[in-house]
Amino acid sequence: MLSKQKINHAIWAIVPAAGIGKRMQSDIPKQYLPLNGRPVLEHTLNALLKNKNISGLVIALQQDDAYFSDIKINSDKPVLRAAGGVERADSVLNALTTLFQYDQFNADNDWVMVHDAVRACLKQQDIEALVSEVAEDKNGGLLALPVRDTMKRQNVDKAIACVAKTINRENLWHALTPQYFHAASLKKALEKAQLEGMSVTDESSAMEFAGFSPRLVQGHEDNIKITRPGDLRLASLYLQLQNSE
Repeated sequence: MLSKQKINHAIWAIVPAAGIGKRMQSDIPKQYLPLNGRPVLEHTLNALLKNKNISGLVIALQQDDAYFSDIKINSDKPVLRAAGGVERADSVLNALTTLFQYDQFNADNDWVMVHDAVRACLKQQDIEALVSEVAEDKNGGLLALPVRDTMKRQNVDKAIACVAKTINRENLWHALTPQYFHAASLKKALEKAQLEGMSVTDESSAMEFAGFSPRLVQGHEDNIKITRPGDLRLASLYLQLQNSE
């Protein structure tokens, strides 16, 4: 049982949803593919907005997005739109800029929870665990999973993929989302990375670059990122199992 930590700030979700998803081999972006009768993104957004800790949400979309208007939101909480960027970090920074201009947002105190648009199987208990374990820790935190497989590093000098060395998996974790940080700290970290030409693939790496040490909060393995055709079948099964619990 998690010990309940009192939080003294509002939490806003950010969902970067401007990706195209070439690996999915689909004519439409992967976040809009059907999953158990609803678009992937619809599952994702409603899972976030359902949580009592979340005050509202900002979604970063392509300017010519033709699909979002069909998404059904089952919440009265505010849903703001921001411009999608070239990279994930650009989309998140645009979403933060939009949030900082919103009259219900407190720039000094509020936090953000950034979640992948295509992680549709997010459990409420994982959100609760992240909020509870991070509490007011200025380093923030993220959902993650300890690495269980043997890890190999590829020799990049070879024409074909071959092993350069085996990596010790001890203390290695797979980074998941949501990733949860004080909003102003994350905005500054992303701006710093952008200014210094640092490529960041998630929010945690931006915070690390800025000198923070985010907490690792163990999540569930069904919080998968839907990137390939087979992932849709697996996500469908996970959602069916969650609904039967």
